[in-house]
Amino acid sequence: MIREAQPADLQGILALLAEDAIRSFEEPAAPTARQRAALDELIADPAHEVLVDERDGRLVATAQVSWLRVLIYDGGLICQIESVRTASDLRGQGIGKALMEYVVDRARERGCARIQLTTNSQRIRAHQFYERLGFTASHVGMKLQLVGADAGLRGRPEGSST
Repeated sequence: MIREAQPADLQGILALLAEDAIRSFEEPAAPTARQRAALDELIADPAHEVLVDERDGRLVATAQVSWLRVLIYDGGLICQIESVRTASDLRGQGIGKALMEYVVDRARERGCARIQLTTNSQRIRAHQFYERLGFTASHVGMKLQLVGADAGLRGRPEGSST
């Protein structure tokens, strides 16, 4: 059952995100007050949705969706998808596909002009998954890490190695 997340889902969402082998900085071991406040803020803001797929009482997938109003597309709406995760022991069973189809349907209902997402360049299987769903690698994404060891553009004192 795909639904919007509730505050009680935080631990399950964080567990799914923690399965990510490619992380630029270490996340806390237990939910923090900041994470609880962030989820509360996202739930309350109509421009964002945190989705979960719950099966037999277990969260098996999650995604964060943001609805971005833009000047292009005649003042249109863009659907931005982030943090898509499916439980590692359940991948390949159509759970991620069902979640993405749900998001695409929501984007169509809201009249979005485009859906966009980024995925780490090392995630070859994820790229293949998104391509099977009809996504194309049409743009080059760039990010500037502001926290963690890879922080850039004055993110670390000069000469610092951490």
